[in-house]
Amino acid sequence: MSKIREAFQSGKAFIPFITAGDPSIGDTERFIQTMAESGADLIEIGIPFSDPIAEGIVIQEADIRALAAGTTTDLVFDMVSRVRGKVAVPLVFMTYLNPVYHYGYEKFFTRCEEVGISGIIIPDLPYEEKADVDGPAAAHGVELISMIAPTSEDRIRMIAKEAKGFLYVVSSMGVTGMRRNIRTDLPSMVRAIRDVTDVPCAIGFGINTPEQAKKMAGIADGVIVGSAIVKIVEQKGKDAAPEIADYVRKMKEAAEEAAD
Repeated sequence: MSKIREAFQSGKAFIPFITAGDPSIGDTERFIQTMAESGADLIEIGIPFSDPIAEGIVIQEADIRALAAGTTTDLVFDMVSRVRGKVAVPLVFMTYLNPVYHYGYEKFFTRCEEVGISGIIIPDLPYEEKADVDGPAAAHGVELISMIAPTSEDRIRMIAKEAKGFLYVVSSMGVTGMRRNIRTDLPSMVRAIRDVTDVPCAIGFGINTPEQAKKMAGIADGVIVGSAIVKIVEQKGKDAAPEIADYVRKMKEAAEEAAD
């Protein structure tokens, strides 16, 4: 069983996201440790990119701050190498195809294997074009995690059949960001997934309150939260760790309540 699948074995998984390099690469290293210690089951690390088309304004601005601070893909790899020895939970990259392509697929996934990255999410990689990435990723033990948006049931099943690691179920059409209400028929999406695979699925995009986390965890195997944590970093900067810890604990507890 892969490390990613193991993250879903002990209950409902809480998966936080953080932008690497915001406000500094050293702060990101500390924040990852904080999230792991506070109950995160798996952590998504965003490699900043200048054109993050799936992101709302909160993460877009975090990417701008990180790039302005001098964050590079190599610095992110170096940071992961350091933090990997301090946390036991799986670490997954979330980035765009352009940085991976220009780094070189073989070189990129060789480095992922060296530093202990378990998976990667690439929002702008079409399902139909994933083979070029999936091959070198799999050769180095990195699971290419598929995203499933609110779309036709046939397409949901097609993507789910070949899923690895976990399935990222997109709660709403549009970009990332905190939402007051999520109206997508997520139970139907999850049922369609369950018809063809037992790969765990986690719901992301828009979730930011414990009440939402509990509701979404009741539908799926886990919950993903990004913008709310990135917003804490925006507001608190290098002093964000205590507030991140409190937030992660509350969201993990809420997710676990759905399992009771």
